[in-house]
Amino acid sequence: MGPHPAVAAIRLAVRRVLHDVLTDLTDPTERRTAPAARRADRADSRARTDRAGGQQPLVLVACSGGADSMALASALAFEAPKLGIRAGGITVDHGLQDGSDLRAAEVVSRMTALHLDPAEAIAVRVGRDGGPEAAARDARYAALDEAADRLGAATVLLGHTRDDQAETVLLGLARGSGIRSLSGMAEISGGPGRTGRYRRPFLHIDRQTARKACMVQSLPVWDDPHNIDPAYTRSRLRHEGLPALEKALGKGVVEALARTAQLSRDDADALDAWAADAESAVRDELGQLECAKLFALPPAVRRRVLRRAVLSAGSPAGSLFARHIEEVDRLITGWRGQGAINLPGRVEAQRQGGRLVIRQG
Repeated sequence: MGPHPAVAAIRLAVRRVLHDVLTDLTDPTERRTAPAARRADRADSRARTDRAGGQQPLVLVACSGGADSMALASALAFEAPKLGIRAGGITVDHGLQDGSDLRAAEVVSRMTALHLDPAEAIAVRVGRDGGPEAAARDARYAALDEAADRLGAATVLLGHTRDDQAETVLLGLARGSGIRSLSGMAEISGGPGRTGRYRRPFLHIDRQTARKACMVQSLPVWDDPHNIDPAYTRSRLRHEGLPALEKALGKGVVEALARTAQLSRDDADALDAWAADAESAVRDELGQLECAKLFALPPAVRRRVLRRAVLSAGSPAGSLFARHIEEVDRLITGWRGQGAINLPGRVEAQRQGGRLVIRQG
């Protein structure tokens, strides 16, 4: 008798990602060209070779102790040894609740019980930039980056589920930030193209499946009280917004939103590639942006070129919003002699003699 369907689902999701990790470590181009079955066979062969040669890549799981990340940790612990991969875990202590250090130590003991090695807790100090949720996220990723660099990890697995993806799409929609925000979280992120450090095996798995997998394996989980605190936007969306949408529109809203994310990501990636190619064509021999050539571009491509230029000038991505780019765009499409536009990061955009000058003041 095989494992429970929920356990089988999470293990399969992790197994596929681990096969891709092994493939990318040896031949990053193979995954784009070889059929899935052949990639899996070659990954298994590489795993046997690596075990014989003593080479074992390390894959880490970011584990909060919640159901999603505990399910992910259990699946990684089960699948990694079969592929000659070392499996470890990191939990981040944000220090935002009383007893968080004790809870982090408990998560480490749970990861150790799953035979994850290394298993570490990292304490961070959460700032205030961008609000509490964004500040905690920035501190968490900084800690995970440091751990991955220090331990030489090939990748870090994150436990975001299909439900998290749906929430992210709705949050992007509420911000009105364009198609990139609607694309939600990428399966691979933290680096160029398909080479990013972070991978999300559960984006096609719902939250209930992950929780069920923990229950049938008798894995203890911790439910973060922040996840039900109405002071947090995502918490309100999770417990009020999405249920209201499903009540009004019927079941399937989460699946539809997750599907929208993938379609939007494909479109956004194509537009980003177009903008990257177009940027050099709209600059003069001195590298300055020519307003007439920018005006001739499709609006979606032009705004992406402008965003790339503003970011290159030093504006922080987390503080640069659609409204900022719209103001810069008006220097091209609605020129009436207006003055310079002040942007985040002390960056300034100004039209001068048919050129768009973007620089840090």
